[in-house]
Amino acid sequence: MMKLIKFIVWSLVLISGSAWSQSNIQTAGININFGQGADLVDTLEILVLFTVLTLAPAVIILCTSFTRIIVVLSFMRQAIGTQNMPPNQLLIGFALFLSVFVMMPTGKSIYYNAINPYVAKKIKAPEALTIMEKDLRVFMQKHIRKNDIKLFYDITSAALPKDVNDVPFYYLVPSFIVSELKTAFQIGFLLYIPFLILDMVVASVLMAMGMMMLPPVMISMPFKLLLFVLVDGWQLVTGALLRSFS
Repeated sequence: MMKLIKFIVWSLVLISGSAWSQSNIQTAGININFGQGADLVDTLEILVLFTVLTLAPAVIILCTSFTRIIVVLSFMRQAIGTQNMPPNQLLIGFALFLSVFVMMPTGKSIYYNAINPYVAKKIKAPEALTIMEKDLRVFMQKHIRKNDIKLFYDITSAALPKDVNDVPFYYLVPSFIVSELKTAFQIGFLLYIPFLILDMVVASVLMAMGMMMLPPVMISMPFKLLLFVLVDGWQLVTGALLRSFS
């Protein structure tokens, strides 16, 4: 019986597939040209474009404000002690939209000076990439430390340039990441202090009451949440993050 049912189902699938192909054979078509009317330069540009789109997540993470924001938000969650609340998807989405807000001036400049002229075929791809790199440089150079740039020049034993504009892009990106991580950890340390004090107070009270077997985290977490809500913590953290880029 089961074999008969399977046979009927597969027969219906094959019949419907053949009917669909026959009904669409008049409208659907594939046109393949080898060297006839095809521009090799345009094909290579499309290939480069897809390569850039593949590397876009790395560019978003490494060359924008996303690194600092997501690290600080992760520290915030650990300081409160809520484990996986808010979940990772929510933190990443929130950090992504905050990064869009911070990078909006840079994004507008890239769109109007590089992407829009390239789509209109007013400039070529290399020139568009040069303009995009220049706009990203303007943002990264505002938040980079000279000591971090000097670190990579000391490692390679290369001569330190007199102007930061002369620093190659492959030197600038890792220096920017180190600077962002340092700033994020500094903000995270400041966020930990009030919650650490609250943990110490709760632990001291429990020891004074002789309740040494009761985990202090279990008692302190509701007070942490209450403190965070009373001071409007998310607004304070978000405002501090956004002001750190101004």
